[in-house]
Amino acid sequence: MPLIDIKNLQQAAADFGEERGWGKYHSPKNLAMALSVEVAELVEIFQWQTESESHAIMETAEREHVEQELADITIYLSQLVTALGVDLDAAVRAKMEMNARKYPAGKAV
Repeated sequence: MPLIDIKNLQQAAADFGEERGWGKYHSPKNLAMALSVEVAELVEIFQWQTESESHAIMETAEREHVEQELADITIYLSQLVTALGVDLDAAVRAKMEMNARKYPAGKAV
């Protein structure tokens, strides 16, 4: 499995926040809440769409909005990972290995 490395993103997000004095607000609680809000904003874009409309979203005027919300989600997630001291690469690898055992290829439906 290839390395999943978000270290540069974590540093860029940390630097951005620190340059603006926002670090004092970046507690795990606040970051988790902010992450939840951004995910809800992404969900709102898809609300009431049909399955086919949701698949075609990136070919509509909503493309930029989707990209912005995904970026916000990624930034807040990287800040939360930093605040909690989680090695996301190791956590993702462990979770994927657990899922592979739980749902072996060829047997999952």
